[in-house]
Amino acid sequence: MSGQMMRTPLRVIDLLRHANRNHPRGEIVSRRAEGDIHRYTYADAYKRVCQLARALDRLGIAQDARVGTLAWNGYRHVELYFASAGLGAVCHTLNPRLLPQQIAWIGQHAADEILFFDASFVTLVEGIRDQLTGVRHVVLLGQCDSAVGADAAARIPDLLFYEDLISGELADELDWPIFDENQACGLCYTSGTTGDPKGVCYSNRSTVLHAYASALPDSLGLSARDVVMPVVPMFHVNAWGLPYIMPMVGGKLVLPGPALDGKSLYELCEAEQVTMAAGVPTIWLGLLDHLRTHGLSFSSLNRTVIGGSAASEAMIREFEEVHHVRVLHAWGMTETSPVGAVNQFKPVHDTLDRDARYRLQTRQGRELFGVEMRIEAETGEPIARDGKTHGRLPVKGPWVVDTYVGDVAAARQDGWFDTGDVATIDAEGYMSVVDRSKDVIKSGGEWISSIELENAAMGHPAIQEAAVIGRPHPKWVERPLMLCVLRPGHGLSSGELLAWLGERVARWWLPDAVEFVDELPHGATGKLLKARLRERYAAYRFNDQKHSTEDCS
Repeated sequence: MSGQMMRTPLRVIDLLRHANRNHPRGEIVSRRAEGDIHRYTYADAYKRVCQLARALDRLGIAQDARVGTLAWNGYRHVELYFASAGLGAVCHTLNPRLLPQQIAWIGQHAADEILFFDASFVTLVEGIRDQLTGVRHVVLLGQCDSAVGADAAARIPDLLFYEDLISGELADELDWPIFDENQACGLCYTSGTTGDPKGVCYSNRSTVLHAYASALPDSLGLSARDVVMPVVPMFHVNAWGLPYIMPMVGGKLVLPGPALDGKSLYELCEAEQVTMAAGVPTIWLGLLDHLRTHGLSFSSLNRTVIGGSAASEAMIREFEEVHHVRVLHAWGMTETSPVGAVNQFKPVHDTLDRDARYRLQTRQGRELFGVEMRIEAETGEPIARDGKTHGRLPVKGPWVVDTYVGDVAAARQDGWFDTGDVATIDAEGYMSVVDRSKDVIKSGGEWISSIELENAAMGHPAIQEAAVIGRPHPKWVERPLMLCVLRPGHGLSSGELLAWLGERVARWWLPDAVEFVDELPHGATGKLLKARLRERYAAYRFNDQKHSTEDCS
């Protein structure tokens, strides 16, 4: 017997249609690439999305067409998300932080037909335009009657301008096409740390379900009362789904544009009374440093979501003890849309002392309903959820990738996707990433977690950032090398740091050497590039090194 409910497909455009009907005065505030602040309502946004959809249709952008973007977090980028999805097209967010040749390769592989770009990327687009042979139209996200517009038009043949493109179109309600909810709506490519980047194509169904689950109270806990600032870029897994979630709940969306320094983020957060922000740890390092340097704190921010890389206990403590901002540790990846787990406490944790709560917060969290996680041995057999035994972390669910673009297999034949993480899960369901399988250090037959070592080091008041990699050892096969960046104005010796670590980690985990560096390499999404560090220190041998006892400033 079949159920007798209406078979209404889940569509991304309906998230904004809902906001237009029920939260017409809800705001989207953007710091534009031009430098000024733009402000409008969900009702305004919906009218412009209808105009944009008509313009795309006029240009021949049909169902399944890939709509490329090279853009910061801003209102025009949001409009592209919804207009393309509403037509049954696919919004493909290109990462401008990649090398030009990588961007061109991805654009070609994705078969982009049109490219929209912010004024920041005129030179980039000029350099790769000839390589994008499938792109029929190139559109600057602005208008022609500006200095930037005139310059861009002189450098890029047949350039179109966004505002001119949509200005002549009707803003009336559009009769949006009805299509299967599994129709693709978004496309992101992995950062390609091993081999070529891989395309992950999200469906209308997966995106709407992800938005539902991410907004739940025991997930991100979002509502119409929230003011949310996604600092994580819209070209990085759709800003973790927040541009979809906020219209669904009717909350205010604050978009920081290209100004991601600590001062700019703090000023925008205060001006718009942001209640929740989301980003990777490297962003928060800069923001916290700005607050520390100028003796500032927040008047409205009450929680921040940290993902992409592990948040250290030191960062969690500083947010909570100094600024009274709750840290929600989250886990996910491009292949999981991305949110798969969020660290929210249960009532049983209310009686924990402060230190125990901080230790719990360093875990990546509990799976959202819809996502299943398990820990496996190398043989593939499930491992008990005891919070101690670690193994590989596969996942599955309705917003987890099955195949990459080009019908390249992603999930295994048994239906699970191997994340490449090494983790534990405890009896309460809290998952903790021990390491990436390629980063874990195998010393004398035992595993050492580079993440736990890094987090312990960043608990030292003089350490801004730390990275740990394994290097060959004549006796133990592999041992940890720690690379540290000091906070401005601080000095520290490797001996002092090792003594500090000796009170916090197992003695046999202690790095065999500590090196102080000016900076660490980060990828296009803010993650530490450990592969680059391993290349840089390929010739490093512990039997040739001595721990430095000199102070480093």
